[in-house]
Amino acid sequence: MNNSQFDKMKNGKGFIAALDQSGGSTPKALAAYGVPEDAYSNEDEMFDKVHEMRTRIITSPSFSQDKILGVILFEQTMDREIQGQYTADYLAEKGIVPFLKVDKGLAEQENGVQLMKPNPDLDETLRRANERNIFGTKMRSVIHEANAGGIKEVVDQQFEIGKRIIAADLVPIIEPEVNIHSADKEKSEEILRDEILKHLNELSEDQNVMLKLSIPTKANAYKELVEHPRVVRVVALSGGYSREEANEKLKENDGVIASFSRALASDLNASQSDEEFDAALKSAIDTIYDASVNKK
Repeated sequence: MNNSQFDKMKNGKGFIAALDQSGGSTPKALAAYGVPEDAYSNEDEMFDKVHEMRTRIITSPSFSQDKILGVILFEQTMDREIQGQYTADYLAEKGIVPFLKVDKGLAEQENGVQLMKPNPDLDETLRRANERNIFGTKMRSVIHEANAGGIKEVVDQQFEIGKRIIAADLVPIIEPEVNIHSADKEKSEEILRDEILKHLNELSEDQNVMLKLSIPTKANAYKELVEHPRVVRVVALSGGYSREEANEKLKENDGVIASFSRALASDLNASQSDEEFDAALKSAIDTIYDASVNKK
């Protein structure tokens, strides 16, 4: 493990950019960026287009280590190059920590939750991640209802796989997202916190995780998780909130920083000049950074 990157993730000021849209969500991400589906004729061309978008973001002058601590990448992005370097190496040279999305998507909803689909290739993915100088991983489940059994299943699965990732000398970002439209979101968050704490308390001193969570309904509901010695950092997803709303809610949660995707890129468009693009990205980065480091 890269100790300087670990220190940056634990103590640095800034936030994590999530640029990990996968095959299913890529058309929507491209459409939001002003690239319609008729602009590409097959999956290869689609992934070329989204890599162009991600490259434009990552190479922007405003996308710097001063405010960006890390970036979550899609597997194809890890294997592609930016300016003649593999993406993770390019990011590391900029002083930004690279993470890799490793889950294979969500299973059908059952017991009020969506577990992760089986991932038979995980060990090979982790081996390749190490080859590509990736620091950590991210994997997502979704909680729709305050079903204690379902939430326990989600957390058990996340930590079971998380331990395999730790054994591969990578830091897992465990992401049990709570649907922001859930009717009993606050109750789900209470159950989730308690289940996560049980697992954290069972980790040994050399086992560390990060947590990526929906911004809680009750401010500082995850204080115990933020302060837990086995937690490198707690980061928040925007979850469908607008950037303004996500930033306001984030400011109420001490020690929690952003890991936004849509809320980061919502003002970017393929038709913008480089000057317009960089200005829009800088504005988004500045506000998300402020919400991550300046609390109410």
